[in-house]
Amino acid sequence: MGENEGIDSALRRFKRQVSKADIFADLKKNRHFETPLQKAKRKAIARRKKRRFRSQS
Repeated sequence: MGENEGIDSALRRFKRQVSKADIFADLKKNRHFETPLQKAKRKAIARRKKRRFRSQS
């Protein structure tokens, strides 16, 4: 926090840094054990989304 920086701007800057670092997504992902089948399904869905996005552009 800078000398002349208010608490609101410091909090906004902190939230922006946390979201950029993808910390919350990592915490959500590791909250519960994921079986190999669940992992494969998640990756297949991500591949489909990626492929669909690429075909649109």
